[in-house]
Amino acid sequence: MALPKLHTIEDLFDSPQRTNASISPDGTRLAFLAPWKNRLNIWVQDLEDGSEPRAVTADETRSVQSFEWADDPRWLLYLQDDGGDQRWHLYRVDLDTPGSEAVDLTPFPGATVMGFGTSPVSPGKVTLLLDTRDPGTFDSHELDIATGEIGLLAESPGPGKIWVQAGDGSLFLSELTARGDVEFSRRDPATGEPRRVLEWKGADYPVGSPWQITPDGTGLWIVSNRGTDRTRVVRVDLATGEETEVDSHPVFDVDARMMVNPAVPDPLIRDHRGELLGVRYLGERQVIHALAPHFAEVLANLEQLSEGDLSHVSSDRDGRRWVVSFEHDRDPGATWFYDHATGESRLLFRPFPHLDPETLAPMRPVSITARDGLTLPSYLTLPVGVEPKNLPLVLLVHGGPWARDAWGYFPPAQLMANRGYAVLQVNFRGSTGFGKAHTQAAIGEFAGRMHDDLIDGVDWAVAQGYADPDRVAIVGGSYGGYATLVGVTFTPDRFAAAVDVVGISDLANFMRTQPPFVRPGLINNWYRYIGDPEIPEQEQDMLARSPITRIDQVRTPLMVVQGANDPLVVKAESDNIVESLRSRGVEVEYMVVEGEGHGFVNPENQMAVFEAADRFIAQHLGGRPGQS
Repeated sequence: MALPKLHTIEDLFDSPQRTNASISPDGTRLAFLAPWKNRLNIWVQDLEDGSEPRAVTADETRSVQSFEWADDPRWLLYLQDDGGDQRWHLYRVDLDTPGSEAVDLTPFPGATVMGFGTSPVSPGKVTLLLDTRDPGTFDSHELDIATGEIGLLAESPGPGKIWVQAGDGSLFLSELTARGDVEFSRRDPATGEPRRVLEWKGADYPVGSPWQITPDGTGLWIVSNRGTDRTRVVRVDLATGEETEVDSHPVFDVDARMMVNPAVPDPLIRDHRGELLGVRYLGERQVIHALAPHFAEVLANLEQLSEGDLSHVSSDRDGRRWVVSFEHDRDPGATWFYDHATGESRLLFRPFPHLDPETLAPMRPVSITARDGLTLPSYLTLPVGVEPKNLPLVLLVHGGPWARDAWGYFPPAQLMANRGYAVLQVNFRGSTGFGKAHTQAAIGEFAGRMHDDLIDGVDWAVAQGYADPDRVAIVGGSYGGYATLVGVTFTPDRFAAAVDVVGISDLANFMRTQPPFVRPGLINNWYRYIGDPEIPEQEQDMLARSPITRIDQVRTPLMVVQGANDPLVVKAESDNIVESLRSRGVEVEYMVVEGEGHGFVNPENQMAVFEAADRFIAQHLGGRPGQS
C-alpha cells in the first residue's frame, strides 16, 4: 500500500470554484459565491436561459463570506467587515442595474450591524441591529432597501438587550441579565415600557441558543433544555408564557453550530413566510425532522440526491424549486437543483471538482472514555493507502470551546491525513451538542479536566495501535489555540510539535480586552465557566490556568499564528508568549497575518498559514511535506 496523490496546499485551501448557491424567491435566478480577482464575490445566473453567470460584486480586498436574497429578487444583501475587525456593514446589490457597485447601507464609522432580516410588517424593508448610538448597545432599526433610508424602531435599554419586531408589529425585548438569565418582554403599546412574559435561568439556557418569533407574533420558538439534558424545540405563548414542545429527538441535540459558525445552516428550517418546516439534529451524523407535510415530501426526495448530510437549503416562494448542497467528508458541497412539481433534479456544481474523493480520507466517528468515565464523542481520520499502525498523530482541537467537531469535509484534517498522519478530533467536556451535562462538566475545568480529555484521546489512539506516542502534534485555533498552549506548558512532554492559531495565553487579559459588542454575551459562558478577572481570587485562579504563567515549562517546538486585526484574541496574547519564550532563548516560529482577524478569510492567507504549518509539522513528526 502507498499514500495517494500528494495534494498541494492550493488543492485543499484555495477558493472553491463555486459555493453557497441560493435560488431567488421567484425561482428564476441562482446566486452563488465564486472567485473574482482572487476574492470570493457574488455571481448571478439565470436558471433556464443558459446565459453565462456574471459577477455582481467587485470586492478586491476581502472575500464575501455569505449573502441573502431580499424578498424582492431585484436585491441581494450581504455583510462585510474591514480586514477581520468584525465591525460588519450591510451592503446592497441591485440586479436590475448591471455594472452598478454594491452600496454600503450602513456607512457609519465604528458601528457594527449585529444581524438583519426581512421586516415582518413592511415589504421592501429589513430590520437590523446597529450600535451607532453607543458601542455595544444595539438599537433596532428598519431600513428601506431601495432608498437606504433608516428609521429607528426602538432604542436598546443597554448592552445585552435587543428589541425584535413580530409579524403583528409588536415589539419584544430579549435581555441577557447580569445574572446570566434570559428574559423576554413585550412592549406595552400604551406606555412603551417592557413587560416580562417569560424567563430562562442561565443554567437552563444553552450557550448561543437560537430562537425565532412566530410569524403571527403570538409565540416564540426557542431551542431549550429546560428540565432536560438534551435540547429540543419548544413554543412559548407570548401572552401566557405557556411552553409547549414542538419537536425533539430521543438521543441528539438540536444542531446549533450556527451560533458560533455563521457558515453552518440554521437548525430551524423555515419558508419565506417564516413558518417552521423542519428541525436539524446532530449526532454522529445529521437527522432532519420534517414538521410540514409538503416539506416531508420534498425532504424525502432531496435526501436521495446524495449520501451526504443536507446542508444549505433554499427554495422559491411556492416551495416548488429548490437549490440544496450537501456536507460530505470526501465530496464537499455538491449542489443540486430540484423541481418538486416535475421531479427533475440535476447536479449544478461541485465546489472542488479537482478533488478525487478516492484520494481523500474518510472521517470516522469513534467513542473515547475519559479517565473519570465521561464519554467523549470524537472523530478519527486515517490516511488512505497505509497500514493504520504506529502513525504520527495530529490532535486537532476545535475552538469555542462552546462548539463541536462534526462529520464532514475539514481541510486541515485532510491535509494531515494526506501527509500520512492519523488525525484525532475530540469533543472534550465543554463542547456543545452532546447534552447539558457534557457542556457544564467544563465549569472550572480550563487547563484541568478539559485538557485531560485531550490527553485521554491521545492515550486512546496509542492504545488502539494507531499512534506513535513519541510523534504527536497538537494544533488548534482560538480556544483550540489556548488548548495547544496549555499542552506545551502543562504537559510539555506529550507533544513533539505544536501549532497555536489565535490562541489565548492569558485568560484574564483575554476577558478584559473583549470588544463592546461581545462583552454582554460573556456572562453565561466565560464568566460562569472560568470566573471574573475583577475578583482577585478568581483572577489568580485564571492566571494559574493561563499558559503565560507557565512559560518556563515550554520545550516543545512551537509555531504561533496571529491575525493582526483580531478583535477577540488581541495580538498581545500571542506577542507576550513569543516575547517571553525568545527572552529565555527558546526558539518559536511566529507568523503574523496582516489584513486578517480571528478567522482567516482571503485564500492567499489561508494557504500561507497551512503551508507553514505543513512544513513545521513535517519537520518534527517526520511526515511528507507538500509543495505548493
